[in-house]
Amino acid sequence: MRTMVSPPSWGLLAEFPSAAEVLRAAQEAYAAGYRRMDAYSPFPVHGLAEAVGMNYTRLPMLILAGGITGGLTGFFMQYFAMAVHYPLVIGGKPLNSWPQFIPVTFELTILFAAFCAVFGMLAFNGLPQPYHPVFNVEKFKLASRDAFFLCIESSDPKFDPRDTRRFLQSLRATEVSDVEP
Repeated sequence: MRTMVSPPSWGLLAEFPSAAEVLRAAQEAYAAGYRRMDAYSPFPVHGLAEAVGMNYTRLPMLILAGGITGGLTGFFMQYFAMAVHYPLVIGGKPLNSWPQFIPVTFELTILFAAFCAVFGMLAFNGLPQPYHPVFNVEKFKLASRDAFFLCIESSDPKFDPRDTRRFLQSLRATEVSDVEP
């Protein structure tokens, strides 16, 4: 006789009545040692990203690297064309007349930085993400309208199904739901 074993939960999703409540709950969860969590709200809540532990992003450094790469690409592309590949001395100008290289160098700096910003933001945010396990919770549909949620993932080292559920209920969550994978 075979018994059906339910798959392990992906995490617990707690619903809160207001933005202030979910912010306070996220701060308390972080203070309690939970690190693998995320918060969902219908509008941006000031301080919520920091409360769930998203304090640092590598995106500015990626954009800087893209801008520097674009600037160097623009400059050396023109230098190669003017001084190496097709050297012509016209009017006594040197082959490396860098003032004429400025417009293209500037434009490629901006272009590369912009591409790094857009694609880096998509990559760091994990987008596009057409499916996420929290979509399996029926009440999560309200996250884009008028509900606030805090999800603690089961991959968190401190996660224990019973203790974490009790902890979320102690934060005055209106409902705590299991998130199925």
